[in-house]
Amino acid sequence: MEKRIYPTPIESIASPEPYARQSFDDPLEAVAALKRLYERNTQFLRDSFKHLAAGNVDRRFRAYYPEVSVVTASFAQIDTRLAYGHVPAPGIYATTVTRPDLFERYLVDQLRLIMRNHGVPVTVAESETPIPVHFAFLEGTHVDGAFADSIRRPLRDIFDVPDLNGTDDQIANGTFEPIPGEPLPLAPFTAQRIDYSLHRLAHYTATSPQHFQNFVLFTNYQFYVDEFCAHARELMAKGGGGYASFIEPGNVVTHAGSQEPEGGTPLVRLPQMPAYHLTKPGHGGITMVNIGVGPSNAKTITDHIAVLRPHAWLMLGHCAGLRNTQALGDYVLAHAYVREDHVLDDDLPVWVPIPPLAEVQVALQEAVAEVTGFSGYDLKRIMRTGTVATIDNRNWELREQRGPVQRLSQSRAIALDMESATIAANGFRFRVPYGTLLCVSDKPLHGELKLPGMATEFYKRQVAQHLTIGMRAVEKLAEMPPERLHSRKLRSFSETAFQ
Repeated sequence: MEKRIYPTPIESIASPEPYARQSFDDPLEAVAALKRLYERNTQFLRDSFKHLAAGNVDRRFRAYYPEVSVVTASFAQIDTRLAYGHVPAPGIYATTVTRPDLFERYLVDQLRLIMRNHGVPVTVAESETPIPVHFAFLEGTHVDGAFADSIRRPLRDIFDVPDLNGTDDQIANGTFEPIPGEPLPLAPFTAQRIDYSLHRLAHYTATSPQHFQNFVLFTNYQFYVDEFCAHARELMAKGGGGYASFIEPGNVVTHAGSQEPEGGTPLVRLPQMPAYHLTKPGHGGITMVNIGVGPSNAKTITDHIAVLRPHAWLMLGHCAGLRNTQALGDYVLAHAYVREDHVLDDDLPVWVPIPPLAEVQVALQEAVAEVTGFSGYDLKRIMRTGTVATIDNRNWELREQRGPVQRLSQSRAIALDMESATIAANGFRFRVPYGTLLCVSDKPLHGELKLPGMATEFYKRQVAQHLTIGMRAVEKLAEMPPERLHSRKLRSFSETAFQ
């Protein structure tokens, strides 16, 4: 029997030189320091990885995430109109930071508000959380399989790897319990949780996280994406119309004033949830994601987009109309949700109400009126406001119907789909303003289903108008100051200072 040889244990750890803590009164300088520290530490891990093939490794390599913290000692009242930018009580608050290059504008804004509202500096230091080597590589990095095979030890012996025990949503869910003596959370997500989602976004959407815009449209039909792409290309050919570029899966970019895409790699096969970005400076444009069908996809993509801290996301899609007075092509503006999707039950109990947000509701209703030309009482002929139910069983009609139909009737539901309540609930959970505008595409309770040919004409006629309404609503939301859009309605008793 062949004798098995085990690697000798690694006892020493190599790390970058310790980083001296620094305090800053200027948010720009604080973020610049975060960028330098992050780049130094991730570069150390990348360089160390390159040296692995040289021979046996006799040490472990470790580098830490940057950390930003603030200390307050006063209960002084801040501007109570603000939903974020302040801590609830005296104490030490901290968060780990990743990709400060990607989040630079966000970090500057959040730190500026804290400094202004509390009159205190912020401190930049190294945290005690190691950076997993997987998250240290630059976007687009390819590790050759032969190189990986040449490593003679398990990767976990040499580097820190993602720790799922510390990659969770306890802070956002309101279930985080700090250890006595440790700082309280300053932000809703930790660095490793953000890194995990950034990698998932690139995988699911085939576009870089840096291309995502602050306003996101979700849809469950490719027809909407086709219309969005056609509209975006037309805008680019005409000079952009206020937008700077159009980015498609594979990071293929068409710049304003051009008809020819450049850069990136056009895809032969689309990813699971392809994303398309109509960009503006400062991420002020629109991202559209085809999430496909079902609440699982809806939860997955919103779990990850949430770490980018968008200003709003809206659901545009088709639904089953539940009222006999509705007609195919009518619109449904959700002002309440029945959650029978079940994918968020462990994170957000079903007894938690998902309220309508006035700013989003008004923007959507005004957009419908402007695009359709209807207003006032006449608007009610084509749009109904009410409860939308979301279910996880697409073929619910094939089961015994008395139970579901009774619940739908008692809840006053006017429409049924498989994504909207999930997207709204995750918006509520992650403090991302949300809204839903659906289009009635069939009425199964009343035997009205689209016949062949009817479907094609319906899509041609209605999708373009529906998408125009969604984009008009986004433009209205983008005109609002962020502090108005990110209102206090989504904040719990004890919130993080970062939005």
